[in-house]
This record gives sequence, structure tokens and C-alpha cells, in this order.
Amino acid sequence: MKRLTLLAAAAIAYVLAAWMVAPGFYDGFGPTEPYRWTCPPPQAGANTKPSSGHADIKVTNGKTEAWSVYTSDGQIVIGFLPDSFDVAGKSTVSVDITPLDTCPEPKDVRFVTNVYRITSDAPLKKKANITLLYSNLKPHPDDIYRTDDPNGPWTLLERTSQGQPYTIYSSTDKLGYFAAGYASSTTPPPGGVVTIGGGQALPIIVAVLIVVVVLAGLPLALMRRRRSAEGTEDDGEERS
Repeated sequence: MKRLTLLAAAAIAYVLAAWMVAPGFYDGFGPTEPYRWTCPPPQAGANTKPSSGHADIKVTNGKTEAWSVYTSDGQIVIGFLPDSFDVAGKSTVSVDITPLDTCPEPKDVRFVTNVYRITSDAPLKKKANITLLYSNLKPHPDDIYRTDDPNGPWTLLERTSQGQPYTIYSSTDKLGYFAAGYASSTTPPPGGVVTIGGGQALPIIVAVLIVVVVLAGLPLALMRRRRSAEGTEDDGEERS
């Protein structure tokens, strides 16, 4: 009985702790912080504008070093291999990432992320890896798209396997405008699970179920304990 009581108390404490911890405590159940939208969907609530990014890639012995450029909010990252640019006597190569302040809606694509423009002051000569973060408030994207003009047409980049939750990866041999989405001719993929308190829904549900099971078993445990005690008393009387 004492063990069951302690277990029930621990489960209840877990539920309370799950509600109180800061968002991001349960990594993998939802984005660690809200997505920053250029054009937020109605369910997004309060919104912070997306960030830009900049880096100066060093040139050593006539070749650029391996480098990653990303926005300060981490919503897009582009990684470059060594000697990725035609440096032409430069000592550094500048790369900029800028979120587009509009939200294009091409006929054949449904975007679920912001559109970002990536530029450099030297030509790209090797493929770069690109990663986009997306939100659980919209269907997850199937692909990353690229274009030279935000009004289109948009080109589908080579598909790669999914990586960490709420991220999508691909590679590109050209810079330009990038966004993630899915073909409008297809059924929208299922979106992320709606989360509570920054991604805590699943642990809370599990904890509640534990409490329900424990509490449901208490009457049965008490009944068995009582019968056991009565049986012991009866045995004692017979022996007397």
C-alpha cells in the first residue's frame, strides 16, 4: 500500500513538473522555440520577425575554408565545403542570408517556411548543403525549392533523407531564393503534433495515464490486503 501511494505521488509530481518546466525541456516533441514567420498563420499568435545572417569566409592558400552560414534564429543554415568558391584573388568571401519580406504563392507549390535569399560576392563552384527549420503549425514539407526570382519558376532540389525533427535537408549548386514546401497537386502531408507548453503534450499524457492506472488499482490492492489480513486472523483463530 505504501509503495502504491508513493508511486501515485511521484506520478502526480511528474505531471506538475511537466507543466512548469520551460519550453524546450522535452527536445524532439516540438520545436524548441516558436517559428519566426514573415507571414504568420492565424494560429501562430504573437510573432517575431525572422532574422538574417552574415559571414566572411576566410581564404587560405587561394581556397575558401569549410564554413557554415546561418541566421541568428537558426531557421536556415547553409554549409560550404573547402574551396567552394572561385575566389579570384580575394582574402574573404562574404555570404548573406536575408528573409524575403513577402510570401510568394506559386501555383504549383505550397510553402510552409519563409523564403530566404542567399547571396555571395564570389561564384559558387561546389555544391553546398542547405538546412531549413519548419514549424509544427503547418504540414511538414516534402522538399526544398530554389529560384533566381521569387516570382518563379521554382526548381525542386534533390531530395535527401529527413534529419532532426522539424528540419529538412538538401544540396544546391547555385545560390538564390530558397523555401521548403510540397507540391500543390499532392495531399498535404500531416503536420506536426499540436503541442502544449512548448512541446510537452506527450509526456503529460503519459504521466496522466500512469496516475489513472495507479489510482484505479488502489481499491483492488486495498481489497486484497484486507482479505489477506482477514485470512491471517482466521488462521490464527483455528490454531487457537
